[in-house]
Amino acid sequence: MSNENLVRKFELVCGDISDYRRLGRYHYRGDKLGPYQAIYALRLAQETAAVIVYSMPAVYVELRNAATGGYFRGYDRRTAAAMVNKNIRTISRVIVEPRFRNIGLATRLVRETMPLLNVRIIEAMAVMGHINPFFEKAGMHPYTAGLCAACLRIKEALSLVGIEEEIFYKADKVHKRIEHLKTSARRFIDREIRRFLQGYPNRRDMPEGPQRTKYVLSKLGDRPVYYIWFNPAKERESREVNSGIL
Repeated sequence: MSNENLVRKFELVCGDISDYRRLGRYHYRGDKLGPYQAIYALRLAQETAAVIVYSMPAVYVELRNAATGGYFRGYDRRTAAAMVNKNIRTISRVIVEPRFRNIGLATRLVRETMPLLNVRIIEAMAVMGHINPFFEKAGMHPYTAGLCAACLRIKEALSLVGIEEEIFYKADKVHKRIEHLKTSARRFIDREIRRFLQGYPNRRDMPEGPQRTKYVLSKLGDRPVYYIWFNPAKERESREVNSGIL
């Protein structure tokens, strides 16, 4: 039996948090899940084989501006939030149970659920997007992120005190080097790290220590791929409104 025929045997259903909890432990972020908008699942004989979670979008995403030609840029935060919340939903999780991987379930799950959200845009971010491009196979368009300005600044700061990128993969070694800096240099790095963490609201108050250093270094290795899908039904509706048909 071909993979395509096998994939069709799974039933697409409107899922719930119990579907996510069955598979959450297989996701690299762990099984904790914040607020969500919708959950869909693929089931086989009542067994949850794959799940997708949609959440509300972040107000500002730089690559979204590139992908939409700056459509959501230039507004005050309240207006921007209203526009983004009306037009966009974000894919925050796609999980396939290990026994059912590599047959196309993730692609089907993304492709068939995106229209169900009934919004103009669906977006997703994937650190491993180049390795497993199922978002592209589902019809989303990729935009590759470069290193953010904040990442460049913290890398330059570390370099200024003699900590080069070659050892970034050894967080413990980097932290020991920081601990042995002269007082002025250590204060400088602490100030730069605190500034860097302002971009991560859940981590901005992390205390100085090995875990904070490890977290910062983990962000310097991120090269996420941003994916976007424009709902053709909504795009057509917009064109008809603008042309006076509706």
